[in-house]
Amino acid sequence: MTMISAINAAARPDAAASDEPRAMRFASLGAPYLQTVAASPLPAPRRLWHNHALAAELGLLDGNNAWWHSDAATAVLAGNQRWPGQPALASVYAGHQFGRFSRQLGDGRALLINELHSSVSGRQELQLKGAGPTPYARGGDGRATLASSLRELLASEAMHGLGIPTTRALALVASSLPLQREQDEPQRAAVLCRTAPSFLRFGHFEYFAHNGQAEHLAPLAEWLISQHHPELHGAPQRHALWLAEVVKRSASLVAMWQTVGFCHGVLNTDNCSLLGLTLDYGPFGFMDRFRVHHVCNQSDSEGRYAYQAQPAVMQWNLARLLQACAPLLGHQPEQADEAKEAAQTLLPLFAQHYDRLVMQRWAAKLGLAEVRPGDAALLNRWLTLLQHSRADFSTSFRALSDAPLAKLRQRFREPAAFDAWAADWQARLAQQAEDPAQRLARQRRANPVYVLRNHLAQAAISAAQQGDTAPTERLLQLLAHPFDTQPDAAAFAAPPPADAPELAISCSS
Repeated sequence: MTMISAINAAARPDAAASDEPRAMRFASLGAPYLQTVAASPLPAPRRLWHNHALAAELGLLDGNNAWWHSDAATAVLAGNQRWPGQPALASVYAGHQFGRFSRQLGDGRALLINELHSSVSGRQELQLKGAGPTPYARGGDGRATLASSLRELLASEAMHGLGIPTTRALALVASSLPLQREQDEPQRAAVLCRTAPSFLRFGHFEYFAHNGQAEHLAPLAEWLISQHHPELHGAPQRHALWLAEVVKRSASLVAMWQTVGFCHGVLNTDNCSLLGLTLDYGPFGFMDRFRVHHVCNQSDSEGRYAYQAQPAVMQWNLARLLQACAPLLGHQPEQADEAKEAAQTLLPLFAQHYDRLVMQRWAAKLGLAEVRPGDAALLNRWLTLLQHSRADFSTSFRALSDAPLAKLRQRFREPAAFDAWAADWQARLAQQAEDPAQRLARQRRANPVYVLRNHLAQAAISAAQQGDTAPTERLLQLLAHPFDTQPDAAAFAAPPPADAPELAISCSS
């Protein structure tokens, strides 16, 4: 076998088992972390899309791809058949939702169906989203609509193309099964198969900490450390070192979001990944015109998860995680106060890492090779110009390397303010001993041409609901290479028409 580990000889259900030992699976933790759940059959499943490249990476293809393209594979991806020898599992977690604690949440409509390994991406869990209710469904039907599944598919692949840590989409199976949601008309059901090294969230630790089961924190932490931070395994201070890594990864993730104009929309602790992945795409959005107070979630009436609030919210969420994990930092009951203090000393790492990383990314978008005193003020003046002129976020940044300044100037309501800023920006660029062509190439790698705008996603979804997946495929092709201008794709780079109504996305969209 080439790049795929020999262990994946057993990846396909039709393949013979391998004797090669596996790393310990998440499923091996068992109760009280997981429950075995049978998926609910999806009537008349039809595969609308699959990620052939990711399937190859996971070892799911044989010589002629016979199994991957078979009805048997579609049945597995729909939840109509289980992976042989792999019972489907749902995990329990809690979470702070819009600042309020929910004692029990869990995988209400998500099922872990297998774990695979690849020399390209390492450990990957496969999860079906929308395969029916679990004990954690809280009265819901456990299903997902075709629209919401397509939205997550597009978003996760867009983020992957941008180089931002994320879950991935492997396949989408649709059905004629009607689902009633907010809309007057019933929605079609679908099941999304998504992958990630782990779907563990802050809320997994919150559940045991807040339900009087602190004894279950350490086994979960030890499993996560051994599988995803092996360099820390057995270290005397491994829990503190692991939590510090979670803080740093979370800071890096939010820095990436802010500098591409991405809003998560539901940044609850149960939607925050312990590996620093973008997780659970609900009412997300890439900004069109720049607004620091932009809110992408129709349900967020107070603007808790507005664009500019995301760093502070992530830090607040980390404080909840550290509070839950405090027992891991003290060995005796009488050390509880000291353990809480030790946990809270990790929190300042967020601001330290976020402030440094986000400024490095902003500087790169302005074409600056390094951050120098005064660059933050230069950036803030530029963002203020964007906001006052209601200018488009992505195209304005890209135009700094692609468009003549005289043409860019026409976008701004205050031409004199733009001229003053442009003069200072060019003077700052002149301080760099760098060939202009190299600077432009580097700058373009920091400013995407294509992002997943809401109107593009909605157009693809509307077509797919009518049975036409060509717009989805075309959009995915562009989003896989978002920094490269591609022929006949100008409409995908442009903001929505000025007279187009702004799309409102809710938690059930």
